[in-house]
Amino acid sequence: MPITKVLTLPDYLRPGLKLVFIGLNPGLYSARAGKYFARPTNRFWPALSAANFFGHEVKAGDEKILFERGIGFTDVVERATSQIDELAPAEIQAGVKILRRKIKRLAPPVICFIGLTGFRWVFGVPAKVQVRPGPQPETLGASRIYVLPSSSPANAHFPLEKLVVECRRLKIWLEETGLQF
Repeated sequence: MPITKVLTLPDYLRPGLKLVFIGLNPGLYSARAGKYFARPTNRFWPALSAANFFGHEVKAGDEKILFERGIGFTDVVERATSQIDELAPAEIQAGVKILRRKIKRLAPPVICFIGLTGFRWVFGVPAKVQVRPGPQPETLGASRIYVLPSSSPANAHFPLEKLVVECRRLKIWLEETGLQF
């Protein structure tokens, strides 16, 4: 039986990070490109750029540059898929445990989930309980938590303009907590 290679993205994690962005799992397009949020229709990088989050334009592949500035990237589940419904519940549970250990060990001051679903997975929040984008009362070890709406084009509730507003809110909140990039 042939061994199939599991597509994934590398973690950009190390001690001393100020902020870690956490996605659900890599999309196949991103995993093949080797870049976070690489699909041209994903709005993560355009929203950060339009919000002037880092003071200059950022794009897929810039995670390596941002990593040197104290910004990390990881996912709840490492395996790339075309849709999240391809992930088995056991795979999600295992990914949650691994992520929780990583974050507790590295203790960045802030982690930011890209999408409400990842936050729900990690904290066991049922779908019927409303979660709003923004700072959350929960912590993960020493890390404070912020949730941004999903930047996937499938998230029709949040067009780019609204996502830009949320990125600006995150930037202001980080500055109020003493973190600047």
